[in-house]
Amino acid sequence: MGTVALLQDADLSPEAAAVFAEIRALRGTDYVNNFWRALAHDPAGLRAVWDRLKVVMAPGALDPLVKEMLYVAVSTANGCGYCIHSHTAAAKAKGMTTEQHAELLAVVGMAMQTNGLVQGLGVEVDAVFKA
Repeated sequence: MGTVALLQDADLSPEAAAVFAEIRALRGTDYVNNFWRALAHDPAGLRAVWDRLKVVMAPGALDPLVKEMLYVAVSTANGCGYCIHSHTAAAKAKGMTTEQHAELLAVVGMAMQTNGLVQGLGVEVDAVFKA
């Protein structure tokens, strides 16, 4: 259950409506998801997150599919069900195959297991790994 109402278009401030218009234009859809609708209560915060997300998720040294898969991995590790679902959908839309998804989750699971073991054992970082 959410802690804030999801704002509908008619309830948006002009600032939030402008961000929603950008989301729709960039994504080529009329759909604006619940994350943005919850953030719209704070138009300045909405603007800041949207502006940063556009930069971080844009094509760069990593292609957009890799970025979405990384988002799924971090969201899985952080236990964010909403982000797992939304970024898995985005990754699939960018071409992630069933095999890639399965392998991604296997890597996430392996990393979570070995991270837990290293933390529990208090293993010190090898000198050769330090920058």
